Amino acid sequence: MSEQRTRWGWHRLDKQWAERLVDNAGIRPGDLVLDIGAGSGALTGPLLRRGAFVIAFELHLNRAQDLRRQFANANVVIVHADGSDVRLPRRPFRVVSNPPFAIAVAVLRRLTAPGSQLLRADVVVPWHVAERWVSGKAPGAGRWRKEFICSVGRPIPRSAFSPPAPNGVSVLIIERRGIPRESGRSTSIAAPKKGPTARVHQTRRGR
Repeated sequence: MSEQRTRWGWHRLDKQWAERLVDNAGIRPGDLVLDIGAGSGALTGPLLRRGAFVIAFELHLNRAQDLRRQFANANVVIVHADGSDVRLPRRPFRVVSNPPFAIAVAVLRRLTAPGSQLLRADVVVPWHVAERWVSGKAPGAGRWRKEFICSVGRPIPRSAFSPPAPNGVSVLIIERRGIPRESGRSTSIAAPKKGPTARVHQTRRGR
């Protein structure tokens, strides 16, 4: 039970910051986007409004069912699965995600695993995780840095989450090398002060 609670330990992002995160990710109509740890759909909705085809992963069964009801007939597939062990698409995809902090590193390792078709990921993570990945000290960095480059996006205040995040939080941006980077989408920033696998269940696709 304790492990399950840890994996479900998720901090809901408010609507304003969810919109900002999606805007900064530069999502375009037709993009295939994964929302890992979709929760109540704070990011799923804005992604759909920008014309993306979304695959939303959520481990909590009740939340996954709520997502199906909320986005019935939308251009989305809801997957009831552990976000740290998702099956990645075989074609190029993007990620905009606010996963439970307890699985953040596992999600990042999955996205940068050999054979991944990831183009770009904008993932909300604890500051220390973002710092480690940008510095090249993350697990497997000697391998994945040949394919991907990491940068730190804007910090997100604790008050943007419910319940409030325990420590500093930022957006980690992972981009595939060789693809033109979108200007103005990422910045180098100082660390913020502390304080602030499974069965697939699909919704109907909209026509």
